[in-house]
Amino acid sequence: MKSITATSFRSSTALLPPPPPPLSSPYLYNTGISLPKSLNSRKVVRAKLPNYSRRKAVLTSNSKTIVVPTSVPVRVAYELFLAGQRYLDVRLPEEFVGGHVPGAINIPYMYKNITGMCRNPDFVAQVLKHFKKDAEIIVGCQNGEKSIVAASDLEVNGFTGITDVAGGYKAWSESGLPTERDH
Repeated sequence: MKSITATSFRSSTALLPPPPPPLSSPYLYNTGISLPKSLNSRKVVRAKLPNYSRRKAVLTSNSKTIVVPTSVPVRVAYELFLAGQRYLDVRLPEEFVGGHVPGAINIPYMYKNITGMCRNPDFVAQVLKHFKKDAEIIVGCQNGEKSIVAASDLEVNGFTGITDVAGGYKAWSESGLPTERDH
C-alpha cells in the first residue's frame, strides 16, 4: 500500500483559519513542542484492534460481571432454528399466546406487578428445567430488548450456547418467518 503525506492544504474560503502544519514542519519544532524520536511521519502505523470474532464480550467491575451475548439478525436466527437450535421466548404469557415461533418454550424474564415490571426471580431455575447449560438456545422477546438482558443473565449463570435474536418476535414475524398461535 502506498503512503501519501500531505504537505500543503488549501482553503476554499477566507473565513476558515489556516490548517495546522504537518507534523514534520519546522514550525512545529520552533514552537517548543517536541516529538518523540520514534515518531516518523512517513511510517505507516497499524492499530492493534480487539479481536471482534470473539463470541461474547465480558465486562467486569468490583461488584459484578456483565456478559454481552451474541445477537444475530432474524434470518440468521431462523437458520440456527432450522439447524436444530431451540427457541426460548422470554415474553409475557399473554404476548406468547398471541403468536410465537413454532415449538418455542415460554419462560418470562419479566413479570408485571403493581409497580410496573420486575425480573422473574426463578428465571434461571425455570430455564434449567427445559435446557442443559451447554444447549444451543436462541433467546427472543418482543422487540429484542428484554432478550439481550435475559441472554446475558443466562451466560453469567453458566449457559454457553446462547444467541439473542435482534429485533425479537416482531422482526421475526415481519420477516415472514413461520409463527404459530396457541388456541
